[in-house]
Amino acid sequence: MTDAKSVENIESLLKLSEALEAVGGVLLNSDFPCENFCFTSIQTDSRLVVEKSLFVPLIGENQDGHLYVKSALSKGASAVFISKKTSKNLLDDFKKEAENNKNVAFILVENTMRALQQAAGAYVRKFPRLIRCAVTGSSGKTTTKEIAASILSQKFSVIATKGNFNSETGLPLSVFNIRSCHELGLFEMGMNRVNEIGEIAEVFKPNYAIITNIGTAHIGILGSRQNIASEKKKIFNYIDSFGAAFIPEKDDFASFLEKGVKGKVIKYGLGCDESVKIVVDEGLAGTVFSVDGVLMRLSLPGKYNFLNALAAIALAKHLGLTAQEIKAGIESLKPLGGRSVIKKGRFTVLEDFYNANPDSMEKALDLCADTKTENKKIYVLGDMLELGEKSEEEHARIGEKAIHSDADMIIFFGFEMNAAFEKAVEIAQKTTSLADEKISSVRLIYIGNKDEEAIKDSAKEILDFAENGDLIMLKGSRGMGLERLLPLIGMGGES
Repeated sequence: MTDAKSVENIESLLKLSEALEAVGGVLLNSDFPCENFCFTSIQTDSRLVVEKSLFVPLIGENQDGHLYVKSALSKGASAVFISKKTSKNLLDDFKKEAENNKNVAFILVENTMRALQQAAGAYVRKFPRLIRCAVTGSSGKTTTKEIAASILSQKFSVIATKGNFNSETGLPLSVFNIRSCHELGLFEMGMNRVNEIGEIAEVFKPNYAIITNIGTAHIGILGSRQNIASEKKKIFNYIDSFGAAFIPEKDDFASFLEKGVKGKVIKYGLGCDESVKIVVDEGLAGTVFSVDGVLMRLSLPGKYNFLNALAAIALAKHLGLTAQEIKAGIESLKPLGGRSVIKKGRFTVLEDFYNANPDSMEKALDLCADTKTENKKIYVLGDMLELGEKSEEEHARIGEKAIHSDADMIIFFGFEMNAAFEKAVEIAQKTTSLADEKISSVRLIYIGNKDEEAIKDSAKEILDFAENGDLIMLKGSRGMGLERLLPLIGMGGES
């Protein structure tokens, strides 16, 4: 994760004493010379190890990263965490190797994942003047982070999460990219288990934090939106009286989220800030709006992306950015690969295949339904993964939503989408009203696999039905690989 080029010719990210104290570690090679300790990058993947890396082998359900320690050492790792929980045979091997090695620090810890987080927290504390900002939410967090980073970089030297490196391992690895030149850190925080937000918030201790929404992403793991709200709220745990929590005003958990916040609570949304006014919603082309009378245009389509922008703008204004700086940041925003990207050619394609959950799926369907066009609308909806026991129910709900979203053809792609297909067929067959004539005429197709043949079948269905200028939306979880359709329908590769 850490860019080797950016850390050349610098001292160790942590001193040996700092590392040992942070992780409660013990040197296996007790006579290791302190002056030899130096790591300038940190990795959990042995394939990414370079000279002077700290390698952190993680223990998962199916694999023990300690099996790759020797590979990491062969690539130049200068330090390695070793878990007490690894196998006795491996632990004995490491003790023997440590006794004869004065160039690599073998640090014994209780839990390598926890040690990674503790080391990252110690590293963050080396930058007390850094403005610490974070973003979480069921959907829109990466987009909000990217918008905020583009705006805030007009005033500050910003270090931000690359992509969506926002997990229990991703966030700690990300913060090791902070350098003394950075004035503001902006990090995304995701979760797929209980207290993941709590753990990574403890690492970074954000003093400013945005929650984009409380939806149903990972509801299969957490059980309810109330539980999701309770977990997301932990991003506010370290906000002090000088900090601020940014909360979506219209979210039905807004009142719950603001309870107990020690800093300032700032609500954002349409109409919350009188200085921000929509001029025109251009649909797929984005939104023209003004801040303090300064006109600007957000190129990302949809009301939901404008709401993400409002969160970023609220943070920027609180941190003292001017309307002109906000305009420069908004208008220099680069396309976000796979997220609400419009590609024009023979067809107009809305690429939204980076991730999917019921909330983001509904928003994408609303955007397409509201788009005015004389051409046909074709939706390819891929499985929404990680919904657990709620999967069938949530997919059926999306099927009902889709059939009412002004489509001419819908391809339900993947095993889980069977429930959506069946619900859409049920509604179409029951529709007899002339007012709803279009619903009964929507072409509904189910393709229950996600392999290459399934992709080819989907592409054939599209090409047999579509005409030049038609709108095609691709929306599904990343694991469904819907981007594979693009070259097959003559629209190139992934943006």
